Amino acid sequence: MQRGEELYSGKAKSVFLTEDPARLVLEFRDDTSAFDGQKVDQLDRKGMINNRFNAFIMEHLEAEGVATHFDALLSDNESRVKRLDMIPAECVVRNVATGSLCRRLGVEEGLDLVPPTFEFFLKNDELHDPMINEYHIASFGWASSAEVESMKAQTFRVNEILRKLFADGGMILVDFKLEFGRFDGELLLGDEFTPDGCRLWDADTRKKLDKDRFRQGLGGVVEAYEEVALRLGVDLEATIAG
Repeated sequence: MQRGEELYSGKAKSVFLTEDPARLVLEFRDDTSAFDGQKVDQLDRKGMINNRFNAFIMEHLEAEGVATHFDALLSDNESRVKRLDMIPAECVVRNVATGSLCRRLGVEEGLDLVPPTFEFFLKNDELHDPMINEYHIASFGWASSAEVESMKAQTFRVNEILRKLFADGGMILVDFKLEFGRFDGELLLGDEFTPDGCRLWDADTRKKLDKDRFRQGLGGVVEAYEEVALRLGVDLEATIAG
């Protein structure tokens, strides 16, 4: 499948049309950014690691009964995905307090959250992704009440599946964001799941293994992403079928 015209280019990914109107090509670039683009860099191999990492996670979720937009790896940096009608609400689950939750609520970093928290954020870079609730979603018609309940249920199911997966690799899934979209009347998990969009800590040392290494100037960003992938058994060197 050949990629055609660029449909969208974000901070670290680009989306391209294909000859099939129901399919897109998702390209993971080496770009990385933080603080709404105030801090940017190019990190060699990051796009390749994130592409293969995302494919591994999506395939694992599919095997556990979570429907996703992922179809197949196309190359080191590209995947074929279903073209979704995206819902502009990010679903965020937090298992451990850190980041904006600590700043907003004045709670101690590292506090285990039992049960996990759930929050909605509007996907809008210009507005800095403000927090929203179910009433906003209903009032502005972003999703139906049934879709809202489905997004919440699927997000908690993903949390259950991936907490175990990462725990088996000696890691804590601290928090993450998910996005969903419609495809042929079904609500599917879309976008990506990589260390760019979640927080992961080593279970013993609580060493950060995610994008916070870039945000906080800790260094070793790509090396941390690679470590996470290898702990999960992601084959970063496997040949991709044409």
